[in-house]
Amino acid sequence: MTTEGDLLWQPSQEWINETNMADYMKWLKTEKKIDVKTYQELWEWSVNGPESFWASLWDYFDIQTSTAYEQVMSDDPMPATQWFPGARLNYAEHVFRNMKDDGEAIIHASELRVQDSMTWDELHRQTAAFANTLKQIGVEQGDRVVAYVSNIPEAVVAFLGCASIGAIWSSCSPEFGSRSVVDRFKQIEPKVMVTVDGYRFAGKDYDRMSVIREIQQAIPSLEHTIVVPYLKSQPNIKALKNAMFWDDMLATYASDTLSFTHVPFDQPLWILYSSGTTGIPKAIVQSQGGILLEHLKALTLHSDLKNDDRFFWYTTTGWMMWNLLVGGLLTGSSIVLYDGSPNDPDLNAMWQFVEDAGITVFGTSAGYLTACMKAGLEPGKTFDLSRLKSIGSTGSPLPPEGFSWVYENVKQDLALGSVSGGTDMCTAFILNCPILPVHAGELQCRGLGCAVEAYDDDGQSLFENIGELVITQPMPSMPIYFWHDPDGERYQDSYFDVYPGIWRHGDYIKITSRGSCVIYGRSDATINRGGVRMGTSEIYRVVEGLSEVTDSLIVDVKQSQGRSFMPLFVTLEDQTELDDALKGKIKQNIKDGCSPRHIPNEIYAVDDIPRTINGKKLEVPVKRILSGVPANKAANKGSMQNPEILDIFIQLAEQWQKEFKNA
Repeated sequence: MTTEGDLLWQPSQEWINETNMADYMKWLKTEKKIDVKTYQELWEWSVNGPESFWASLWDYFDIQTSTAYEQVMSDDPMPATQWFPGARLNYAEHVFRNMKDDGEAIIHASELRVQDSMTWDELHRQTAAFANTLKQIGVEQGDRVVAYVSNIPEAVVAFLGCASIGAIWSSCSPEFGSRSVVDRFKQIEPKVMVTVDGYRFAGKDYDRMSVIREIQQAIPSLEHTIVVPYLKSQPNIKALKNAMFWDDMLATYASDTLSFTHVPFDQPLWILYSSGTTGIPKAIVQSQGGILLEHLKALTLHSDLKNDDRFFWYTTTGWMMWNLLVGGLLTGSSIVLYDGSPNDPDLNAMWQFVEDAGITVFGTSAGYLTACMKAGLEPGKTFDLSRLKSIGSTGSPLPPEGFSWVYENVKQDLALGSVSGGTDMCTAFILNCPILPVHAGELQCRGLGCAVEAYDDDGQSLFENIGELVITQPMPSMPIYFWHDPDGERYQDSYFDVYPGIWRHGDYIKITSRGSCVIYGRSDATINRGGVRMGTSEIYRVVEGLSEVTDSLIVDVKQSQGRSFMPLFVTLEDQTELDDALKGKIKQNIKDGCSPRHIPNEIYAVDDIPRTINGKKLEVPVKRILSGVPANKAANKGSMQNPEILDIFIQLAEQWQKEFKNA
């Protein structure tokens, strides 16, 4: 029986010597006279002297600029810290400095397309055409380009073309319903949208042409739409406004020249979205320079990507892991894309893809690994995984038995890195490290430059105890601002409202005496299912838009072995019954308006929804009660409007514990 902390893998000295992390440590000693012997010493130096650390990365990665920086960082506290003022650079330029004559930049496959590849030359040619398209139709530096696209090469081309001219990128997965897309895109007023006509998931086709029309009608700033014929060879785009096909765009605006607009370090690169429990999704703006430096650090040093690697992470374009995956191109690695269900036709599909695509670094979710474990799969015996050198896991904590399953059934000599971070900075704070051992249930280390601590309610640091994950020093990839948040109030409320001047991320964490970490899940209420991250407020909009429903609450309750159960609680109009027909209607609305992955496992009718005196829904306390936490520890009844309603959830938790125990 594997328990938390059991040693499962130790890198050999030969392995360590060949890592990028070891190379960086040697470089520090030679070039900067910084002599560190262990990763812990290196991490301590990186957070105690952030100016020296980030300046060293600038030199180590040979960041190319047209003007020099004046200083590394200003003295302004988070979140007002200014990074590398004076420097002008371009993210896309750093991608294409890795071009190899006929080398493969992208390997890709999907349920609609057989496995194929795109060379660096072809990526360069198409990016130049897309960048030229944007210029010809009037897109300028700072304008927004949005994408409603699948995880396919066209998405990467469009992003790089956008970044090359200094425009701002934002994307959503086509699984999102029209309301979720409009809530995101409308607030940033895009000029251009790239979209697929539809997609296939688990063998079923989903036509999105009607959704595209709804998006166009709801966003008056959209001037042009470029359609990728993905589901059908010739979709009918006549009903769309100012629309052209992708291939016509490439032919019409073909260009042999890809130039790069150098922009200030803090020029926006893209906009990501994260939702809480109220309001529309937060539009999080991150900078060209901040993302460039952070992704070079995380992917080169922590993920150990080299120019002969093939880097894959199962993701959609609506999750920050897609942005991180594209960042693999910064290292000279080939990136690997897959669009479709990871379980089609069965759980072996992704392991077959690892073999077929020659993947060396395989990123997936804890849920997928535990599902493979429960199904009794033995990929190491079934497939040729000889090229696979590491596995990354994120999305939720990987249980100790999930760690041991990997080493027993996938590969013994393998770096398994469970990581944790967030959309908010588009990176992980708790990372893998190729020179450290792997212990069951533990994340190997706090990332370089990530001053992560566990805080108690009084803001005191904890070790070997669970606390709130906080970050005490600024990082370059922190949001430069939220869109339409001119005074920064929403930004402050999102991260700095609990511990003034300290970033509170919303995870529960334990930091061990050896520097490893254990994550115990979110302390907020955003729900991530299968790579599609959805704020509860978006689900509430759809559910409570029904005339029969007056209020609602949804939580995602983690169970053993990586499973989860997502119940939806609703209050109904008088004389309304929660029959099968209404349940079906609610589920269909969530599927159409939000995503198919956020259909609840069960729907319950309740008399009232628990709320604070200020009217906020008690999602986290309800989640904790349903997870087995005693009610007096999970919620403060004195701060509630209706404390008596918690009895319903207490009774349900007791019922669940019996059912799960006997299951």
